Amino acid sequence: MLLNFTEILKIIFLGIVEGVTEWLPISSTGHMLLVDEFISLNMSDAFKEMFFVVIQLGAIIAVIVLFWNKMFPFQFKDKSQSVIKTDTFILWFKVAFACIPSAVMGILFDDFLEEHLHKPIIIAAMLIIYGILFIIIEDWNKKRTPVTKNLTDISFKTAFIIGAFQVLSLIPGTSRSGATIIGALLIGVSRVAAAEFTFFLAVPTMIGASLFKLVKFGFNFTGGELFALIFGMVIAFLVSVFVIKFLMSYIKKHDFKVFGWYRIILGAAIILLTIVGIL
Repeated sequence: MLLNFTEILKIIFLGIVEGVTEWLPISSTGHMLLVDEFISLNMSDAFKEMFFVVIQLGAIIAVIVLFWNKMFPFQFKDKSQSVIKTDTFILWFKVAFACIPSAVMGILFDDFLEEHLHKPIIIAAMLIIYGILFIIIEDWNKKRTPVTKNLTDISFKTAFIIGAFQVLSLIPGTSRSGATIIGALLIGVSRVAAAEFTFFLAVPTMIGASLFKLVKFGFNFTGGELFALIFGMVIAFLVSVFVIKFLMSYIKKHDFKVFGWYRIILGAAIILLTIVGIL
Protein backbone atom coordinates (compact mmCIF):
# COMPACT_ATOMS: atom_id res chain seq x y z
CA MET A 1 0.00 0.00 0.00
CA LEU A 2 1.44 3.37 -1.04
CA LEU A 3 0.56 6.48 0.92
CA ASN A 4 -0.89 9.48 -0.88
CA PHE A 5 0.24 13.06 -0.27
CA THR A 6 -2.52 13.72 2.27
CA GLU A 7 -1.49 10.73 4.40
CA ILE A 8 2.16 11.86 4.29
CA LEU A 9 1.13 15.31 5.54
CA LYS A 10 -0.78 13.65 8.38
CA ILE A 11 2.31 11.65 9.35
CA ILE A 12 4.45 14.81 9.32
CA PHE A 13 1.96 16.58 11.56
CA LEU A 14 1.75 13.64 13.97
CA GLY A 15 5.56 13.48 14.09
CA ILE A 16 5.70 17.19 14.95
CA VAL A 17 3.05 16.76 17.66
CA GLU A 18 4.97 13.81 19.14
CA GLY A 19 8.29 15.64 19.07
CA VAL A 20 6.85 18.69 20.82
CA THR A 21 4.65 16.97 23.39
CA GLU A 22 6.86 14.03 24.40
CA TRP A 23 9.22 16.21 26.43
CA LEU A 24 7.00 19.08 27.47
CA PRO A 25 4.79 17.99 30.41
CA ILE A 26 1.56 18.24 28.43
CA SER A 27 0.90 14.57 27.44
CA SER A 28 2.09 13.27 24.07
CA THR A 29 -0.36 10.33 24.02
CA GLY A 30 -3.25 12.63 24.89
CA HIS A 31 -2.37 15.01 22.08
CA MET A 32 -1.85 12.18 19.57
CA LEU A 33 -5.24 10.65 20.37
CA LEU A 34 -6.95 14.03 20.10
CA VAL A 35 -5.24 14.86 16.80
CA ASP A 36 -6.41 11.48 15.48
CA GLU A 37 -10.00 12.57 16.12
CA PHE A 38 -9.59 15.31 13.51
CA ILE A 39 -6.96 14.04 11.04
CA SER A 40 -7.10 10.29 11.43
CA LEU A 41 -4.59 8.17 9.55
CA ASN A 42 -6.14 5.87 6.97
CA MET A 43 -4.79 2.83 8.81
CA SER A 44 -6.22 0.03 10.90
CA ASP A 45 -7.00 0.66 14.56
CA ALA A 46 -4.41 -1.97 15.52
CA PHE A 47 -1.70 -0.16 13.56
CA LYS A 48 -2.57 3.24 15.02
CA GLU A 49 -2.53 1.85 18.58
CA MET A 50 1.01 0.64 17.92
CA PHE A 51 2.04 3.73 15.90
CA PHE A 52 1.16 6.21 18.67
CA VAL A 53 3.58 4.43 21.01
CA VAL A 54 6.41 3.32 18.70
CA ILE A 55 6.71 6.75 17.03
CA GLN A 56 8.07 7.87 20.41
CA LEU A 57 11.30 5.98 19.64
CA GLY A 58 12.24 8.90 17.41
CA ALA A 59 12.00 11.22 20.40
CA ILE A 60 14.00 8.76 22.51
CA ILE A 61 16.82 8.65 19.95
CA ALA A 62 16.94 12.46 20.14
CA VAL A 63 17.49 12.45 23.90
CA ILE A 64 20.16 9.74 23.57
CA VAL A 65 22.02 11.82 20.98
CA LEU A 66 21.83 15.03 23.02
CA PHE A 67 22.71 13.42 26.36
CA TRP A 68 25.16 10.82 25.03
CA ASN A 69 28.06 12.04 27.17
CA LYS A 70 25.95 11.82 30.32
CA MET A 71 24.24 8.55 29.40
CA PHE A 72 27.12 6.50 28.00
CA PRO A 73 28.70 4.65 30.97
CA PHE A 74 32.19 4.37 29.45
CA GLN A 75 34.94 6.84 28.58
CA PHE A 76 38.00 6.21 26.38
CA LYS A 77 39.57 9.68 26.10
CA ASP A 78 41.38 10.03 29.44
CA LYS A 79 43.67 7.02 29.89
CA SER A 80 44.55 8.15 33.42
CA GLN A 81 40.98 7.45 34.55
CA SER A 82 38.88 4.31 34.65
CA VAL A 83 37.12 3.29 31.44
CA ILE A 84 33.94 2.70 33.44
CA LYS A 85 32.08 5.81 34.61
CA THR A 86 30.92 4.48 37.97
CA ASP A 87 28.42 7.28 38.69
CA THR A 88 26.73 6.75 35.31
CA PHE A 89 26.53 2.97 35.82
CA ILE A 90 24.95 3.47 39.25
CA LEU A 91 22.53 6.00 37.78
CA TRP A 92 21.37 3.46 35.20
CA PHE A 93 20.75 0.94 37.99
CA LYS A 94 18.58 3.58 39.67
CA VAL A 95 16.72 4.14 36.40
CA ALA A 96 16.14 0.39 36.02
CA PHE A 97 14.82 0.28 39.59
CA ALA A 98 12.49 3.19 38.83
CA CYS A 99 11.10 1.40 35.75
CA ILE A 100 9.71 -1.55 37.71
CA PRO A 101 6.33 -0.04 38.77
CA SER A 102 5.27 1.16 35.31
CA ALA A 103 6.55 -1.99 33.59
CA VAL A 104 4.48 -4.23 35.84
CA MET A 105 1.34 -2.09 35.68
CA GLY A 106 1.64 -1.49 31.94
CA ILE A 107 1.85 -5.20 31.11
CA LEU A 108 -1.02 -6.10 33.46
CA PHE A 109 -3.46 -3.37 32.43
CA ASP A 110 -2.57 -2.47 28.82
CA ASP A 111 -5.76 -3.90 27.28
CA PHE A 112 -7.97 -2.37 30.00
CA LEU A 113 -6.41 1.06 29.52
CA GLU A 114 -6.80 0.90 25.73
CA GLU A 115 -10.46 -0.12 25.99
CA HIS A 116 -11.71 2.13 28.78
CA LEU A 117 -9.47 5.19 29.21
CA HIS A 118 -8.50 6.33 25.71
CA LYS A 119 -11.42 8.76 25.60
CA PRO A 120 -11.51 12.57 25.15
CA ILE A 121 -13.23 13.23 28.50
CA ILE A 122 -10.57 11.21 30.39
CA ILE A 123 -7.80 13.07 28.58
CA ALA A 124 -9.44 16.40 29.39
CA ALA A 125 -9.82 15.54 33.08
CA MET A 126 -6.17 14.49 33.40
CA LEU A 127 -4.96 17.58 31.56
CA ILE A 128 -6.85 19.82 33.97
CA ILE A 129 -6.03 17.91 37.18
CA TYR A 130 -2.28 17.82 36.54
CA GLY A 131 -2.32 21.37 35.22
CA ILE A 132 -3.72 22.52 38.57
CA LEU A 133 -1.14 20.37 40.39
CA PHE A 134 1.72 21.99 38.49
CA ILE A 135 0.55 25.46 39.51
CA ILE A 136 0.01 24.50 43.16
CA ILE A 137 3.31 22.64 43.49
CA GLU A 138 5.33 25.40 41.84
CA ASP A 139 3.79 28.01 44.18
CA TRP A 140 4.58 25.73 47.13
CA ASN A 141 8.13 25.19 45.90
CA LYS A 142 8.89 28.92 46.06
CA LYS A 143 9.16 28.51 49.84
CA ARG A 144 11.38 25.42 49.66
CA THR A 145 14.99 24.65 48.82
CA PRO A 146 15.56 21.48 46.75
CA VAL A 147 16.99 18.60 48.75
CA THR A 148 18.39 16.91 45.62
CA LYS A 149 19.99 19.43 43.28
CA ASN A 150 22.00 17.24 40.91
CA LEU A 151 21.14 14.19 38.81
CA THR A 152 23.80 12.00 40.43
CA ASP A 153 22.49 12.86 43.92
CA ILE A 154 19.20 11.03 43.27
CA SER A 155 19.06 8.01 45.59
CA PHE A 156 17.57 4.59 44.86
CA LYS A 157 14.63 5.47 47.11
CA THR A 158 14.02 8.76 45.31
CA ALA A 159 14.32 7.04 41.93
CA PHE A 160 11.74 4.42 42.88
CA ILE A 161 9.29 7.06 44.13
CA ILE A 162 9.65 8.96 40.86
CA GLY A 163 9.10 5.66 39.02
CA ALA A 164 5.93 5.08 41.05
CA PHE A 165 4.63 8.46 39.89
CA GLN A 166 5.34 7.39 36.30
CA VAL A 167 2.61 4.74 36.69
CA LEU A 168 0.07 7.58 36.69
CA SER A 169 1.07 8.39 33.10
CA LEU A 170 -0.56 5.16 31.91
CA ILE A 171 -3.77 7.18 31.99
CA PRO A 172 -3.96 9.21 28.74
CA GLY A 173 -3.71 12.95 29.25
CA THR A 174 -1.47 12.66 32.30
CA SER A 175 1.96 12.94 30.59
CA ARG A 176 4.84 10.66 31.46
CA SER A 177 7.24 13.57 31.87
CA GLY A 178 4.57 15.54 33.73
CA ALA A 179 3.91 12.76 36.25
CA THR A 180 7.58 12.11 36.93
CA ILE A 181 8.45 15.80 37.21
CA ILE A 182 5.57 16.43 39.63
CA GLY A 183 6.67 13.45 41.71
CA ALA A 184 10.28 14.65 41.71
CA LEU A 185 9.35 18.21 42.67
CA LEU A 186 7.14 16.97 45.51
CA ILE A 187 10.00 15.06 47.13
CA GLY A 188 12.49 17.90 46.81
CA VAL A 189 14.32 17.31 43.52
CA SER A 190 15.36 20.42 41.59
CA ARG A 191 13.69 21.20 38.25
CA VAL A 192 16.83 20.53 36.20
CA ALA A 193 17.61 17.23 37.97
CA ALA A 194 13.94 16.20 37.67
CA ALA A 195 13.93 16.88 33.91
CA GLU A 196 17.24 15.09 33.36
CA PHE A 197 16.13 12.03 35.32
CA THR A 198 12.92 12.03 33.29
CA PHE A 199 15.04 11.88 30.12
CA PHE A 200 17.03 8.92 31.48
CA LEU A 201 13.85 7.18 32.63
CA ALA A 202 12.25 7.66 29.22
CA VAL A 203 14.87 5.56 27.43
CA PRO A 204 14.15 2.09 28.90
CA THR A 205 10.49 2.91 29.52
CA MET A 206 9.67 3.86 25.95
CA ILE A 207 11.92 1.22 24.37
CA GLY A 208 10.18 -1.41 26.50
CA ALA A 209 6.70 -0.03 25.71
CA SER A 210 7.53 0.10 22.00
CA LEU A 211 8.79 -3.48 21.92
CA PHE A 212 5.67 -4.59 23.78
CA LYS A 213 3.43 -2.86 21.23
CA LEU A 214 5.44 -4.20 18.28
CA VAL A 215 5.20 -7.78 19.56
CA LYS A 216 1.49 -7.30 20.22
CA PHE A 217 0.93 -5.92 16.71
CA GLY A 218 3.21 -8.41 14.99
CA PHE A 219 5.88 -7.63 12.41
CA ASN A 220 3.82 -8.20 9.26
CA PHE A 221 3.87 -4.57 8.11
CA THR A 222 2.66 -3.46 4.71
CA GLY A 223 5.01 -1.17 2.80
CA GLY A 224 2.84 1.83 3.61
CA GLU A 225 2.70 1.01 7.32
CA LEU A 226 6.46 0.58 7.57
CA PHE A 227 7.06 3.87 5.77
CA ALA A 228 4.54 5.67 8.00
CA LEU A 229 6.21 4.37 11.15
CA ILE A 230 9.80 5.15 10.14
CA PHE A 231 8.94 8.55 8.63
CA GLY A 232 6.95 9.53 11.73
CA MET A 233 9.90 8.55 13.94
CA VAL A 234 12.32 10.65 11.85
CA ILE A 235 10.09 13.72 12.14
CA ALA A 236 9.67 13.14 15.89
CA PHE A 237 13.46 12.88 16.25
CA LEU A 238 14.19 16.14 14.43
CA VAL A 239 11.55 18.11 16.33
CA SER A 240 12.56 16.59 19.67
CA VAL A 241 16.14 17.83 19.30
CA PHE A 242 14.93 21.43 19.27
CA VAL A 243 12.29 20.92 21.96
CA ILE A 244 14.70 19.28 24.43
CA LYS A 245 17.21 22.11 24.00
CA PHE A 246 14.44 24.65 24.53
CA LEU A 247 13.11 22.90 27.66
CA MET A 248 16.52 22.62 29.34
CA SER A 249 17.19 26.30 28.67
CA TYR A 250 13.69 27.35 29.76
CA ILE A 251 13.59 25.60 33.15
CA LYS A 252 16.88 27.13 34.25
CA LYS A 253 15.10 30.48 34.47
CA HIS A 254 11.39 29.63 34.65
CA ASP A 255 9.04 27.22 36.43
CA PHE A 256 6.48 24.80 34.97
CA LYS A 257 3.38 26.91 35.66
CA VAL A 258 2.94 27.96 32.04
CA PHE A 259 2.51 24.29 31.11
CA GLY A 260 -0.05 23.96 33.92
CA TRP A 261 -2.12 26.81 32.47
CA TYR A 262 -1.83 25.34 28.97
CA ARG A 263 -3.12 21.99 30.22
CA ILE A 264 -6.10 23.60 31.95
CA ILE A 265 -7.06 25.64 28.87
CA LEU A 266 -6.72 22.64 26.53
CA GLY A 267 -8.65 20.37 28.92
CA ALA A 268 -11.48 22.91 29.15
CA ALA A 269 -11.56 23.22 25.35
CA ILE A 270 -11.83 19.44 24.97
CA ILE A 271 -14.73 19.30 27.44
CA LEU A 272 -16.49 22.06 25.50
CA LEU A 273 -15.94 20.25 22.18
CA THR A 274 -17.29 17.07 23.76
CA ILE A 275 -20.41 18.83 25.01
CA VAL A 276 -21.22 20.29 21.59
CA GLY A 277 -20.65 16.89 19.98
CA ILE A 278 -17.49 17.61 17.96
CA LEU A 279 -15.47 15.03 19.91
